[in-house]
Amino acid sequence: MTTAHLPLFPLNAVLFPGLVMPLNIFEERYRAMMRDLLKTDESEPRRFVVVAIRDGHEVAPTASGLPDPTSLPERGPAAGFGAEPMNSFHQVGCVADATTIRERPDGSFEVLATGTSRVKLLSVDTGGPYLTAEVEAVEEDAGEGAGALAEGVLRAFRSYQKRLAGARERSLSTGDDLPEEPSVVSYLVAAAAVLDTPAKQRLLQAPNTAARLREELKLLRAETAVIRHLPSLPAVELTKAPTSPN
Repeated sequence: MTTAHLPLFPLNAVLFPGLVMPLNIFEERYRAMMRDLLKTDESEPRRFVVVAIRDGHEVAPTASGLPDPTSLPERGPAAGFGAEPMNSFHQVGCVADATTIRERPDGSFEVLATGTSRVKLLSVDTGGPYLTAEVEAVEEDAGEGAGALAEGVLRAFRSYQKRLAGARERSLSTGDDLPEEPSVVSYLVAAAAVLDTPAKQRLLQAPNTAARLREELKLLRAETAVIRHLPSLPAVELTKAPTSPN
């Protein structure tokens, strides 16, 4: 298997291959990461790994703007993740390509990151200004029946969208907007569905595309049934773009 040593960006969110995530970078450890990425030649991808946090804080406790401003903030690359950061993260993440990095006058950054491929964390290094990780590529196998499952998931997703929209407005996507390739379908639906981080993480680390699609089919049918009986609909406009302090 292919391994690599890459910067590590922990978030309370899951990034999927092929999907775009905007990031607001203000902590010094992640500013240092972006400054280093900017040194990469523009012809090369500016890669880092987005990994979902299992147990810890996305922003270092007592950092600027948080409660208890009188206490000393945690500092260092592993702030908020305990003595063994590896235990604070889910073990499967996604390589991101920082397609856009814009530095603001105050030294913070606006970043647009695109997920490229899944990786498994092998180890975490805390010796630099930000966390880095040794990662191993996770291959994407189709699995049995992925094509038929993708068609079923797309039908269920359209029904789910209509329920979320309350049948009061045009569906969020038309049939022409949605892809047909099973792995792309699986990741798009995983990212677009209103699910909590643990559920999205389970979809990211599914053993193959077919397994991910089967799980999505169950989730979409269950969520659609729940929404059908809700007295009011969820505020889906809050889920159209990921929100992150970093």
